[in-house]
Amino acid sequence: MINRILIVGLGNIGKRHLRLARGLYPSANIKVLRHQQSVDVPEYSNGCLHGLEDALMFAPQLAVIASPAPFHIAVAQTFAENGIHLLIEKPLSSSLDGVVKLLQTCEQHNIVLLTGYNLRFMPSLQQFRSLIIDRVIGKVLSVRCEIGQYLPSWRSPEDYRKSVSAKEELGGGALLELSHELDYLRWIFGEVKWVLANLSRQSELEIDVEDTAHLILGFELDQDECQLIGSVNVDFIRHDFTRSCVAIGDKGSLLWNGLTGDVSILLEGETEWQVFSRSDSRRDDSYVAEWKHLIACIEESEPPFITGFDAFKVLKIIEGARRSSEIGAKQHIVQTKTLSDKLT
Repeated sequence: MINRILIVGLGNIGKRHLRLARGLYPSANIKVLRHQQSVDVPEYSNGCLHGLEDALMFAPQLAVIASPAPFHIAVAQTFAENGIHLLIEKPLSSSLDGVVKLLQTCEQHNIVLLTGYNLRFMPSLQQFRSLIIDRVIGKVLSVRCEIGQYLPSWRSPEDYRKSVSAKEELGGGALLELSHELDYLRWIFGEVKWVLANLSRQSELEIDVEDTAHLILGFELDQDECQLIGSVNVDFIRHDFTRSCVAIGDKGSLLWNGLTGDVSILLEGETEWQVFSRSDSRRDDSYVAEWKHLIACIEESEPPFITGFDAFKVLKIIEGARRSSEIGAKQHIVQTKTLSDKLT
């Protein structure tokens, strides 16, 4: 049984994981690793630690890495080498540096590494994927995905300029912060073969990262040697908070609304969308499902639903998008099939 849990970082997502961990493990010893010295005991915790040595002395069975992305890998590597299972918040890192070594360590030591792309646990997105796989709209010819939210409103009441999202040194920027879309597109439609992208700062927001990213993705060829093309638009600038994905097939279209939980369909010959299913879920629900899956992975040896290798592939897409934006040309992405392929 899990009875010692460590939460690394106490931003908004760290506080959420701390609260959920306490709800699932009322009697566990749960501590927080923080870089800032403090005598305060955060709510739901049993106290704070302030260094890796103290964290290793605590000997957690599970560590949740919820610090800024540039600091994920170094901490996770130390924990993996010491037999500690990992839930690493998305994105896995802000770059590919050290990622392969971490994945190799986890594989060699049978460490569970679950990446926090919790949208995959939403019933509405699972329904959307099932309908795509069942070909209810026939063969998918195009996919269009977007997520946008005005950064000052998103980070309110804190000063958005001080947030992780706003700072390059903390792994901010629209593409990294909103990389959920890249993960679930891979999950639903397959691996990405190439990317054409433009990353820019369009607004007057006081940030040193992109507030807008436009990506065109080319997926791997299907059995008919046809290539699905997708578009992804992510931003920090729109005031009408939006998260949606539409798949256009040869027999109709399917729309996922990530805010309402609706999956809607419009079939060939029809003129209006019809709600196919509706999932009235609370924001915590996907995180609770994520936690329950993580516990099953550790206690019952289930394979992780979203592996570190999945997150590595998302980072490969992000790296390709950055290069494409810099040079103004399409970038081909070498996506290895297994971790062993990458390491040999």
